[in-house]
Amino acid sequence: MPDATVTYREALNHALADALAEDPAVVLLGEDIAAAGGSFKVTDGLLARFGPDRVMDTPISETGFLGAAVGLALIGFRPVVEIMFAEFAGVAFDQIVTTAAKHRYLSAGQMHVPMVVRVVGGSGLGFGAQHSQTTESWYTATPGLKVVTAASPQDAYHLLRSAIADPDPVVFIEHKRLYVRRGPFQPTAAPVPIGRAAVVRSGADLTIVASLAMVAESLAAAESLAAAGIDVEVIDIRTLVPMDVDTVVASVSRTARLLVVEEQPLSGGWSGHLVAEVVSRAFESLELPPARMGVVEAPIPFSHALEAKAVPSAETIAARATTLLGR
Repeated sequence: MPDATVTYREALNHALADALAEDPAVVLLGEDIAAAGGSFKVTDGLLARFGPDRVMDTPISETGFLGAAVGLALIGFRPVVEIMFAEFAGVAFDQIVTTAAKHRYLSAGQMHVPMVVRVVGGSGLGFGAQHSQTTESWYTATPGLKVVTAASPQDAYHLLRSAIADPDPVVFIEHKRLYVRRGPFQPTAAPVPIGRAAVVRSGADLTIVASLAMVAESLAAAESLAAAGIDVEVIDIRTLVPMDVDTVVASVSRTARLLVVEEQPLSGGWSGHLVAEVVSRAFESLELPPARMGVVEAPIPFSHALEAKAVPSAETIAARATTLLGR
């Protein structure tokens, strides 16, 4: 496909189609991903192109089809599993964190589990407390798993391709509010490796690090702060495991200030790990204590009005940055 502007959803669809076309070992599994094209239409059209042996509808049993995916990976396939809502992976945690994540270690490197678990998370659409979490921290404390969070169509395509090619299990977290967001798409561009953050806006006064939908909110906040004479650098962390702390440290060494924004409660959040790493590596560069923003310490409300207040926004990020800088 030539260079274009596409939605995040379309970029993921292209990534899956290209992986299926290039490698016969790639297979897709999940609830309603075949005939229906996926609950969020990410797999739309793939059944017609590749057939039911490559794009497989499963029973409503995450435990069963994630276990099947582990088995497929161990015998040479590269399964990509869709979890309709991120929270639904909870019933199959044994397959993800105990089985898939441990096979390489337990086999002394003789066995690999090259599978991708695509989980659909995020707030903003009024799905309520049980369908609106991003769930990154469910996985980041498990050695053996890689955790990827793409925030743009371009990164969604290239990071999903990198995840499918990876020899180890990858949890690929998508944000349902981003599915309709459009952006540049260059499938022939250089691959985006897992484990490398991106500076998506340069600045000199403050570093903001974010993931998923919080990247767009942080960029919008940075634009509004620019009008007030505050120059903000925004980093899309892109991969939580492995985490590119070096890029953040290099930024903080220039700006001397750090604000980390995540769409999770701060208790146990990945931002705490990042702040600890930055403090240990760049303490002398910091002019202010690093700050963190996250979701309120409560389930995500169903009400659109309350949901909007529970999650960081461009306005609240800008306000926190202004307070942090004493402006």
